[in-house]
Amino acid sequence: MRADAQKNYDTIVATATLVFTEKGMDAPLDEIATRADVGPGTLYRHFPTREDLIDAVIKSWIAQIEAAAHDAVLSDSPAREVLLSWFAEYVARISRNKGGPSKFTSAMSNPQSPIFSKCEVLREANERVLDRFRVEGVIRADIDSLEVCRIIGGVAMVADQTGLDELTTASMLGVVIDGLLTT
Repeated sequence: MRADAQKNYDTIVATATLVFTEKGMDAPLDEIATRADVGPGTLYRHFPTREDLIDAVIKSWIAQIEAAAHDAVLSDSPAREVLLSWFAEYVARISRNKGGPSKFTSAMSNPQSPIFSKCEVLREANERVLDRFRVEGVIRADIDSLEVCRIIGGVAMVADQTGLDELTTASMLGVVIDGLLTT
């Protein structure tokens, strides 16, 4: 990619990150182009669809998800505490932008979605955390990682759409965890 094209790409992604945080993932793409000081054609050349732009915006936190899952797998803390921390991180990541939980949760079952690969990172990270506790016999053996992702995504959607505070969201996640634990 030419230097000027790379600069435009980076500027669009940085601007989209800000606009999505302010207005949600359904914010007008024309506003992103205007605030990035590029024409709509430049934006669409780099990102033919909104989902392509969302994919570029969320690439940056994959390493953070991987690190959080790694920490959860290695933690010596009690299972409930580790799961609550991990699920809270999961909710925080997909809720970074208004409307994010809905986009992620629906894309999780759509391999054609440009953000499906990011959803797979989340699902696989969740699987590693759950596997640790399955092996220890702390959570039910029949728990499916994708189903848990959808449930956590549902909690995140409720929090996103109603403005629930972290304490209430954590309480809802606690109910989910109680359904997973064997004791």
